[in-house]
Amino acid sequence: MSMSTSMLTIGDFARASRLSAKALRRYDELGLLRPARVDPFTGYRYYTREQVERARLVAWLRRIDMPLAEIGRVCALYETDPSGAARAVRGYWARVEAETSARRDLAASLVDRLGGPVDMTDVTDAANATNAAARPYGLLFAALSERGQVREANQDRAHAGPRLLAVADGYGAAGEGAATAALAEIEALPAVREPGPDRIGDLLNALEDGVRRADAAVGAAAPGSGTTLTAGVWTGERLALAHVGDGRAYLLRDGGLVRLTRDHTVVQARVEAGELDPAEATAHPDRALLLKALDGVGTTAPVPDLSLHEGRPGDRWLLCTDGLSAVVPEPELKRALAAGSGPEQTVRTLAALALAEGRGGPDNVSCVVADVVRDADRPVR
Repeated sequence: MSMSTSMLTIGDFARASRLSAKALRRYDELGLLRPARVDPFTGYRYYTREQVERARLVAWLRRIDMPLAEIGRVCALYETDPSGAARAVRGYWARVEAETSARRDLAASLVDRLGGPVDMTDVTDAANATNAAARPYGLLFAALSERGQVREANQDRAHAGPRLLAVADGYGAAGEGAATAALAEIEALPAVREPGPDRIGDLLNALEDGVRRADAAVGAAAPGSGTTLTAGVWTGERLALAHVGDGRAYLLRDGGLVRLTRDHTVVQARVEAGELDPAEATAHPDRALLLKALDGVGTTAPVPDLSLHEGRPGDRWLLCTDGLSAVVPEPELKRALAAGSGPEQTVRTLAALALAEGRGGPDNVSCVVADVVRDADRPVR
């Protein structure tokens, strides 16, 4: 049996694409890079020369540690919308940089805690020296919580203050009490009521302890019910985030919107495992099924995701419950956040988007918007 001269064996294709034969077999299994033909008798895989460009794109994306599921989406976009693929890569790298910055700051704190000098990189020192004169910064903030148009009661809670930004989404018969109890524990943290610990690691530890107490408080105040919690403590330089559930935190910076939290849901876990397409996830019947929540059940509280995010004037933070993020696509969130309105008008605009005709506000809607400003930029109250 003859093969077309345009076909490449898996070995030839591996050399042309700079991918190993093992990787090509794995990508075939995942549906990421299917061979053009598989011999029905020998099982040998054959590829066309036209597939080399896609394979090289996969190789390049793997070099920046992009997850396989996300690579599949970028490759699919590249075939029909190259600029859209570029935006997807840019968005991924913005998330990587935000996460790297958070890990760098935490590493510096750990070095300091262990008794060594904090000297992570010359770049970090230069950036700190440049910004030292302007810090600390303040926040302009607003919070809004709406019942929506379907639910009989509002079980969400939202808080915005000069040091604490938080949203909680209660569920169950006593969901309102669960959200209230959780937020009360976080509001009572000493780091929220007064200037926080000198060391960022101490602040993150305090936040984790606060989440543990919040879980116990929910169990006592609202047995059988529970709540999600996304809370950020502002230090004047950074936002320390603690996150449990499917609330979300976003950062709008220089016109780009970066999501800072990961949903603790069954559907999100399947998306990250490559078992479910993100487009399918938005309408999946189990999209609200939580893997983590505060409910006071069990001997140990759920461990929150902890992260640290540097802030600078012009940044805008958004914390919201899934009553907003589940019905309003991120491009619309970005437009509303970047429209130039102040926090109070912006939270009203965001709530209106969730309650708009065609969406109908199927859930409670809560959001917090906070702008990072220099002290001189704060209005006189």
